[in-house]
Amino acid sequence: MQISKRWLSYAALAVPALGAGCGNGDGRGGTDALGQAGSEHTAGAQGGPGGAAGASVASAGSGAAGSGAGPSPAGNPDGVCRAGIPALGKPADTSKPTTVVGTGSAASCSFSALNAAVKTGGVITFDCGTGNVTILVTATMKLPTNKNTVIDGGNRITLDGGEAVQILRFESPDFRANDNGLTLQHISLVNGKATPTEAIPTAPAPCSQGFNDGEGGALFMRDGALTVIDSIFTNNQAAPLGPDTGGGAIYILGSKRGALIVNSTFSKNTASNAGAVGALFSELDIYNSLFTGNKATGHDANNNQPDKCSAMNNGQNETGSGGNGGPIYSDGNSVNVTLCGDEITGNSAGANAFGGGLFFTSNDMMGTLTITDTTMTNNTGGSWTQVATGSVKNAGSAVGVNAKSITIDNSTLQGYP
Repeated sequence: MQISKRWLSYAALAVPALGAGCGNGDGRGGTDALGQAGSEHTAGAQGGPGGAAGASVASAGSGAAGSGAGPSPAGNPDGVCRAGIPALGKPADTSKPTTVVGTGSAASCSFSALNAAVKTGGVITFDCGTGNVTILVTATMKLPTNKNTVIDGGNRITLDGGEAVQILRFESPDFRANDNGLTLQHISLVNGKATPTEAIPTAPAPCSQGFNDGEGGALFMRDGALTVIDSIFTNNQAAPLGPDTGGGAIYILGSKRGALIVNSTFSKNTASNAGAVGALFSELDIYNSLFTGNKATGHDANNNQPDKCSAMNNGQNETGSGGNGGPIYSDGNSVNVTLCGDEITGNSAGANAFGGGLFFTSNDMMGTLTITDTTMTNNTGGSWTQVATGSVKNAGSAVGVNAKSITIDNSTLQGYP
């Protein structure tokens, strides 16, 4: 695996044994600088609970709310995780909200009112009348990192980034240390856009092209716990090109607890890597959710190849410009990925990249992959399986994975068995 030097600097105090790895160009891990197993790393809105489809949105200048179309159900309609949903995946209690956005009408649910509520944190609910409402987000809303925040849209609220701004940002200065976080429930986040600013210095191909930043089109989280329940993410976008960037809808970095996603839908989100959800050094558990039409837009994956690129980026001779993980991407030491009751269909990795359905690399080969009651079909991209123990030696043609072990039960995965 290739981890950029900027990610290493984030983790240096909490995880001193990270080390940057380099791949072998075929998706199978090499060894990193510490002798650990590496991998080839980087590797219009749909109706949702808030009624994004057909929703009327106020002008960008006002950021006010508009009435929307009826809600569509979130999650995998056929999803049944037989083991059940973890206790942390149950909706948060919102009976005593910290802030209620709105005073009974759609017009009262303005962006300014919502932004003030987000800055305060705590439990946020809405009183926008009886209809479905879209709130145009005109500037990224920054969440407090010293407390928990719950945003509950009541299956009527859509937050719309207008294809111009990232919608939410939680950025703690530490790494895998913070117990606070964010819960999003019964809400839609659409048309969010993370705009990258740190361009990779120009160098001839096959040296990496694109950007080093621009993660998390709808939501970026660093050093915080994330729970997403009964929510929809559509048409969000992050940096389109680069070996170490991604997360069209969500990007979570250095989380102590990780991300827990339940009964949610991700469609038509795009990014260089992780078209929908990207996790770096963060646990990733996804239940009864639907991923469709998401795309990793980078290409040629990511390697450290001094013989092919003399230019340096992030302290390495990087080649390839992303494209790993059409819908889902996980990377890091000793983190696990669990998929249960999910449908992952019609997603795509980039050209000459990996994981049309899932990209997961455990750099120290200590993370496990568990896929149960899940369907993964009609995804496109390269694949490989490298596993240390267990009977499953090939996770199919939609998965690129390095892991300690893999468990697949009651699931239909393309190319498996």
